[in-house]
Amino acid sequence: MDKIDKLRVKMKEQNVDLIVLSPGANLNWLLEVNPHADERPLLFFLTISGSAFLMPELEAESARQHTNVEFYNWSDASGPLKAIDEILNDLKGFSYRTLVIDDTMRADHAALVQDKLLNSNRLFTASTIGALRMQKDAAEQKILRVNAHQADLAMQKAWDIIKPGITEENIASVIQNSFSDQGALPQFSIVGSGSNSAFPHHQTGSRELKEGDVIVIDIGGKFDGYASDITRMSSIGSPPKEYALVHQIVEDAVCAALAAAMPGEIAKNIDKAAREVIEKAGFGKYFVHRTGHGLGSEIHEPPFITSTSETILEPGMVFSIEPGIYMPDKFGVRLEEIVILGDNGPEILSNIPRELKVLNYR
Repeated sequence: MDKIDKLRVKMKEQNVDLIVLSPGANLNWLLEVNPHADERPLLFFLTISGSAFLMPELEAESARQHTNVEFYNWSDASGPLKAIDEILNDLKGFSYRTLVIDDTMRADHAALVQDKLLNSNRLFTASTIGALRMQKDAAEQKILRVNAHQADLAMQKAWDIIKPGITEENIASVIQNSFSDQGALPQFSIVGSGSNSAFPHHQTGSRELKEGDVIVIDIGGKFDGYASDITRMSSIGSPPKEYALVHQIVEDAVCAALAAAMPGEIAKNIDKAAREVIEKAGFGKYFVHRTGHGLGSEIHEPPFITSTSETILEPGMVFSIEPGIYMPDKFGVRLEEIVILGDNGPEILSNIPRELKVLNYR
């Protein structure tokens, strides 16, 4: 069964009559096409029995090389409204009761469709294409393992060049080059040194590293359409004296979350397991974000491991476990693993230990 067939099964289960997707991760996952996106509406329509593209004439010739789905072209002179009417009429001759709109679609493009279907119940993609994307098949899991290995190598490259006087930006450049050299597209490289490590999403800058600095490195690339993500801690020489305690608390939180991550468990209980460790140690106010997020064709996608998520974990789901403690004007500690959930629990994709990497540069 291909992805379209699987999606139509989900549509029937959820009583969805029409799904409309825009260029982006959902469409690329479903059809392996990534058409150019701009202010011109370019939309994919899917019903139980048919499909069509609302296609700007400007993009039609290029897009035709990648899909055989029927095009309803429109020009800048005519506008898209007539073509949308034709699609809705041709795909299904009676009322559309439930409409699913792509979560990432431009608001003005979504309005074009919703204005035509004012009596439809509007949903987003979570229970249909989102549910399918959460569970990675064997081929997707294989790619994610390769990507994790690439991230491990990029992390090691960063550690190899760290010494006093080097800047955060210098380190980020080495990370990006490592991904590129491996055939991956660099996606992000957060390098926070010293007190900058206390910012969870620090904007890597020109600060020069010095002896005793703690360094958080959070990196990711994209290869074969799927992402990687890893965070590890290092220091130039010995870290601050209170560092070891904080690192151990975060490590214990990771272990608690890993132990809780079992098929059938509710996602919020994974967050709870990590959070309780940190709170009991007296550092609860310094854990300021969720415990994890899904990873796949996007760096952040469902399932989200939050304190309120009711998602039931199932085998094949891929997500991060990344608790942290961030102490303003001192340092921060975050340890991140990407896991594939198996029948018996999580498989960690990285081969790099989570212990502090003490870098002796002399």
